Amino acid sequence: MRSFFFLIFLLPFLATSQATSKVEKSASKLSGQWRTYYMNTFNNGSLKDFSALASGGKLKYQYRPNKKFEFGAALYNSTNFGIQDLTIPDATTGRLSRYEEGLFDRLDLENDAIFLLGELYLKFKFSAHELTIGRMKINSPLINPQDGRMIPTLVQGLWYKVKTKKSNLFQIGFLNGIAPRTTSEFFGIGESIGTYPVGRNIFGESGQYFGNTKSDFIVLFNANLKLTEKLELGVWNQFVANISNSFYVKPKLALNQKIGLEMEWLHQNKVDTGGNELAAQRYFNQNSSDIVGLRLNYKGKTSATSLSYNYILPNGQFLSPRAWGREDLFSFQKRERSEGTADNHALVFNYRTNFPILKDEFTINSIFSLGRHWKPDVTNAELNKYAMPDYTHINFDFFFNFKNWKQFKPELLITSKIANGDFPNNPSFIFNKVDLFHVDFILNYNF
Repeated sequence: MRSFFFLIFLLPFLATSQATSKVEKSASKLSGQWRTYYMNTFNNGSLKDFSALASGGKLKYQYRPNKKFEFGAALYNSTNFGIQDLTIPDATTGRLSRYEEGLFDRLDLENDAIFLLGELYLKFKFSAHELTIGRMKINSPLINPQDGRMIPTLVQGLWYKVKTKKSNLFQIGFLNGIAPRTTSEFFGIGESIGTYPVGRNIFGESGQYFGNTKSDFIVLFNANLKLTEKLELGVWNQFVANISNSFYVKPKLALNQKIGLEMEWLHQNKVDTGGNELAAQRYFNQNSSDIVGLRLNYKGKTSATSLSYNYILPNGQFLSPRAWGREDLFSFQKRERSEGTADNHALVFNYRTNFPILKDEFTINSIFSLGRHWKPDVTNAELNKYAMPDYTHINFDFFFNFKNWKQFKPELLITSKIANGDFPNNPSFIFNKVDLFHVDFILNYNF
C-alpha cells in the first residue's frame, strides 16, 4: 500500500521531468480543504442522544503542462476525535446513530481514521470537448458528492462532456466503481448498494440485498438544452446494469425576470432481475415508479423564495441507493429523504437571503426551509421501506463569509422533524426519524 501511494504522488513529477523546459512552475498546483465537523442529535424522551466530532479533509495535486492535459490526485481523510463511542446502541431500540456514524466508516466504526485516494484521474481537453478517466467527482440527480459528511461520494470510470456554441451541454459517463461518502474504499456497483441502511423489503422483512446485489456498471447520459431565451430543458438517463433505469426530465421556464416555473418527472423501471433472482434479496423489487414535481421560484433583490411540490405515485417505491448521493428533487431537505416510499406527497417552502454585518466585512447567507411530508402507513412495507411517519421538517442553514478571510467558510445547520398523524406506539418509528432536534457545526478552510 505504501509503494502504491508513493507511485501515485511520484507520477506527476515523472511527467514533469519528461516535459520541455518551457513548462512553467505554475503547471503544478497543490490545494485542499481542512474540515472539522461537529454533529449532535437529540432524540425524543429517553431515546439515546448522539454526538460526534471529526476532523480531516483533502489534499489535492494537479499537474497541467498545457491547456489540453491534466493529471489530478486527491487524498481524503476523516479522523474520529472519539467524544462518544458510536458502537454502543440505544438501549430501547438496539439501534446505532443514524447521522453521526456517517462522519466515519459506518461499515467499521472502530476504524478511527479513514484515508482514501478518492481522486486519481487524467483529463483531456480539445476545444469544446473534455474527457476524464479514473477516480473523480460527478454531479447528477442521483449520483453526487452530497456534501453533508466528511468525505464526498466519489466514482470511478469515464466521463465525457461537450459544450456547443448555443450553450447546450451534453455528457455521457461509464462507471464501474463507487466510494460511498466517508467510506474507506471503492466498491463495485452492486457491492456499494446496501452500504447505507437497507430498511425493509416489500414482504416486511429486513432487507437482504447488501452483498447479494449483482451489477457491474452504470451508464449515464445528460443533455442540458437552451430551447429559447426563456425555456431550458434538462434530461438525464441513468442505466444501472441488471437493476434499473431512471429517466429524469426537468423543463424550466422564466415567466419574467423575477418569476420562474420548473417541472420534473422521474420514471424508473426494473432491468433484468432487479439485482438478484431471489425476491427476498432483490434491490429493485417492483416493475416501475414515477415522481412528478412542480416548483415556483421568485427572485428579489437580496433574496430568493420557492414553493415546491412532489408526488411519488402509488405504483412503486422511488428507489435510489443512499450511498450514491442525495436525491436532487424539488422537495429535498437536508437530513431526510423521500427515497424508499410510494404514494408520498411533499410540500416545501424555501427562503434564501443574506445579512450584511459590520459594513459588509462579515455576511451571513441563510436558507430557511419548511416542509410537510405525507407518508404511507408505517406498517405498509410495500409503500414505506424505512417505516417513516408523516412529519413536518424545519431547517435553518447559515453560511458565514468573511471579506478578509475568504478561505474560511463555517456553516451551521439546525434541523427539527416533528411527527404528524397517528401511528403505532413503537419507539422504532420515532428513533432517529422524527421528534428530534439535530445540529451540525462545520468549519471549512479551503486552500
